[in-house]
Amino acid sequence: MANKHVASLFFVANVLAMLAPWLCGAAVPALFILGDSTADVGTNSFLVNSQARANFPANGVDFPNSRATGRFSNGFNSADYIAKLMGFRRSPQPFMYLVTIKSGLQKHKFRGLNFASGGAGILDITGQEMIVVPLSEQIKQFSTVCSNLTVLMGPKGTASFLSKSVFSISIGSNDIFGHFATNSTVPKEQFISVLMTAYERYIKSLYSLGARKFGIISVPPVGCCPSQRIFNSTGGCLEIQNDFSRTFHSELSTLMSKISYELPALKYSIGNTYEMTMNVIENHLLFGLKDVETACCGSGTQTCTREASFCSNRNEYLFWDLYHPTQAASFLAAQTLYMGEKRFVSPINFYELAEY
Repeated sequence: MANKHVASLFFVANVLAMLAPWLCGAAVPALFILGDSTADVGTNSFLVNSQARANFPANGVDFPNSRATGRFSNGFNSADYIAKLMGFRRSPQPFMYLVTIKSGLQKHKFRGLNFASGGAGILDITGQEMIVVPLSEQIKQFSTVCSNLTVLMGPKGTASFLSKSVFSISIGSNDIFGHFATNSTVPKEQFISVLMTAYERYIKSLYSLGARKFGIISVPPVGCCPSQRIFNSTGGCLEIQNDFSRTFHSELSTLMSKISYELPALKYSIGNTYEMTMNVIENHLLFGLKDVETACCGSGTQTCTREASFCSNRNEYLFWDLYHPTQAASFLAAQTLYMGEKRFVSPINFYELAEY
């Protein structure tokens, strides 16, 4: 019954996504997206020396006109679908794109920006060697946008505009990957505590700049990524890494509750992507997925490069490459974040956050 209920929610969310632009326009004035490769819509393509890029085939094979846009996906990602569910006709452009065009920021066209950068983490050191935009720098970029908005709208207009907008943050996985990749001996509790201290600082920084509605996306079971399964002789998930994911979500939930008590005007929603993903893995056939262990691009266990082969039945795969979900999986995730029950997203879902 639970899975039927989730399926019905998916159907309702899909209908809402299709009708929203025609019924009443976007649910919020703007959508600002920060985070890592799960939300990157092309940021890293503008970083000349970045080693974390996806602006080459077969990435984007299912995107309109089969364009490799820089998304780490065969098509759209969850940030795109969240934008569509909120009634936007298209996902916000990368901040890096905005600074390259002569017209710059225009009030009548402005509906938000995407600052997410593949490989980024909560900690500045995460992804540093790959040349990416860490969360701290993403917030500095947003501060620049705030200054420009103030010129266009004035202080009061900007404050009102930002207070009604949604700020979606999807980050943390790369920090955990980095912890294990470096064979760090820092205990789990201490490491997660460091991440939460930084996360709190960044949430409060965004709040001080005018953000009030936060759609937080926690980390998935990183130990179940194909890149990690290959280290398990049985091919199963690496539970020690998944334990970090569970602790991350638990501590993040506690942190956001604490912050919302300190800052009553703040409203938030947290997507439990650990539970969401495990539910799909354990009941994958009910979601129309046949392979939830290997990657579609790269023959299942190899890096998705320009020369890599890729599967034809992409909608039946959970993973596009060694780390990232397929377009189909991103669609499921976005629908659950938007209309899901409290088991998957709490204390309210993204739909309620937008309407609040």
